[in-house]
Amino acid sequence: MEFLKQVIGSELKQFEQKFTSNTLSNNLLLNKIMHFIINRKGKQMRPMFIFLSAKIAGTINESTYRAASLIELLHTATLTHDDVVDNSMIRRNFFSVNALWKNKVAVLAGDYLLSKGLLLALEFKDYEILEITSRAVKEMSEGELLQIEKARKLDIEEAVYFEIIRAKTASLLSASCAAGAYSSSKDPEITDYFRLLGEKIGIAFQIKDDLFDYGKDAVGKPLGIDIKEKKMTLPLIYALSKADTSDKRKIIYLIKNKNTDKKSVEQVIEFVVNSGGIAYASEKMNQYLNESIKMLDRFPESEAKTAMIQLINFAVNRTY
Repeated sequence: MEFLKQVIGSELKQFEQKFTSNTLSNNLLLNKIMHFIINRKGKQMRPMFIFLSAKIAGTINESTYRAASLIELLHTATLTHDDVVDNSMIRRNFFSVNALWKNKVAVLAGDYLLSKGLLLALEFKDYEILEITSRAVKEMSEGELLQIEKARKLDIEEAVYFEIIRAKTASLLSASCAAGAYSSSKDPEITDYFRLLGEKIGIAFQIKDDLFDYGKDAVGKPLGIDIKEKKMTLPLIYALSKADTSDKRKIIYLIKNKNTDKKSVEQVIEFVVNSGGIAYASEKMNQYLNESIKMLDRFPESEAKTAMIQLINFAVNRTY
C-alpha cells in the first residue's frame, strides 16, 4: 500500500479536504454527525479506484475529485441507512450513527449525504457521472431486496447469488471505476470497459467477504453472521448443491430455525467446510480476481497500472 500512496497520495489528501467541505451544513447537529463520520472513515478504497482508473484512462482533474466525493457521499449514506435497517450499533469498531443519535436522525443524516452528492453533480453539470452513480443506487437497492426475498425460502441458486452480489456490492465498485475513467477520458467505450473491470473486482471482493463468515480468526464481521441472518452465500450454496436430500433438509432446518444457536451455527460452518464450499468459493473468487487483472493488459505499463493491480490484490486478498 506504500506504493499506492506514492502514486495517488497527494490526490487522496486533496480529496479528503474537498470531501469534508462537501459535507458542511448550516445545521449544528448535522455538522457534528458529519465530523463523527469523517473521523471514522474506512480504507477509502472506492476513491482509490476512482483516482487510479482516471489516471490509467487519462489525467486526473476537478471532475475526478467530484466523482470521488459523489461516490463516497453515496457510500457513506448507504452505510448509515444499512445500520438502521440491520439495527447495528457498531460500525468499524465504533458506535454507529443510529447508536448515538437514534434511527430517525441516522436516516435523515443518510438522506442529507445522498442529497449533497446529487447537488454536487448537478452544480457542475456532471450528468454522465451522476447517471453512473444513480444506476448503482438502483442496482444496490434491487440486490438487497432480491436477497431479502430469497432468504425467506432459502432457495438461492448460484446464478441468483451472483446476480445479488453483482447488484448489491459490485455495482458501487463498478461505478467507481467507470466514473473515474469517464472523468478523465470522456470516452463511453473506455468508461464501459472500466465499469466491467470494477464489476469483476466487486464480485471477487464480496466472495472474499462471504468467506470470512467461515474463518477462524477475528475479521471485519462476526463469524457466522451470514448464517444467523439467513444469507445464502456461495460456500453454503455449493455445499447444499452437493449434499444428499437428508443432509440438505437438516442444514436448511438449522438455518431456518436454529440460526441463533451457537452450536447449530458451528454445525452449519463445519458442514460447509467439509463439503468443499470454501475451496469452491475461493476458486471462483480467484477467477474473478485474475480476470480483472487481465483486463488491465489493454493499457501500457505505468505507475498507475501497477498501483491498480496492487489495490485489486489488496481488496480481494485482505485479511479483514
